[in-house]
Amino acid sequence: MFNYVALVSQTTNLPNWQVQMVAAALQIQISRDFTPIWGIDATVSAFDMLDDVPAGYWPILIKDNIGFPGAAGIHLDQNKQPFGLVQYSNRWSLTASHEILEILVDPMGNRTISAPSIKSEQGYVQYLMEVCDPSEAESFTYQINGVIVSDFYTPDFFLPRPSGNVRYSFTGAIEAPRTILKGGYISWRDPSTNHWWQQTWFTGDAPTIVDLGVQDTASESARTVIDRITTKGRDNPTSLVGLPQNDKLLQDQAKLFGAVNQANKINAATLNEQVEQIRKTATPQQA
Repeated sequence: MFNYVALVSQTTNLPNWQVQMVAAALQIQISRDFTPIWGIDATVSAFDMLDDVPAGYWPILIKDNIGFPGAAGIHLDQNKQPFGLVQYSNRWSLTASHEILEILVDPMGNRTISAPSIKSEQGYVQYLMEVCDPSEAESFTYQINGVIVSDFYTPDFFLPRPSGNVRYSFTGAIEAPRTILKGGYISWRDPSTNHWWQQTWFTGDAPTIVDLGVQDTASESARTVIDRITTKGRDNPTSLVGLPQNDKLLQDQAKLFGAVNQANKINAATLNEQVEQIRKTATPQQA
């Protein structure tokens, strides 16, 4: 399965070269890390404007305000066309990675998989496939060419019980099936009652399980409905204001962006100087 993703900045805070750098890192993540595990491939391209995006691409828009309080990003669909919104902050590359990987696994927001429930008395339930949610916190990220990207779970995440020498998430941060890490969550539907449930670990020393009740997923995708509920009561201010300035990965990324920006300016100045010298010394025949 092959897909096309467009990364578009709609904020003045992002120079085009930085969007290009992040798009290149996300391309490596998909081709090198994600596709061999999930069998889903994609091309990620950066565009200056939404008007430039060809038909058939799934747009990911970086904006100063995405209109979803409590969420760093969200992926939606309209007229069967998936798209994502990313709140601009110093962690925007992480959010873009998260949204792109989840759109690739579940473009329309309704894909589920049957596996034993975290609540043992429920038996088998239908988990909503959101590959980055259980380990979405900044603590479990990794870097590609200095760019911060998201961890994601593997298909083995839904095994009935632990199995030897199995990787449940790409980084190995998740060490058992259907386990969330601090800062993450997972959602499922109990087919016997039609109730949606969620295990979250946004605060405190242990995760909690909440009965979300019966939800109308006929007019909207299950993902849209569950994301709206999740973001309403979520106490996660870093999702909007970004990572703390003393975060090691953030410091590495900031140094990288600064160095690249300086190198770009030097290279541009050098090339402009060379072109000007050529123009000055060119003979009429050469011109």
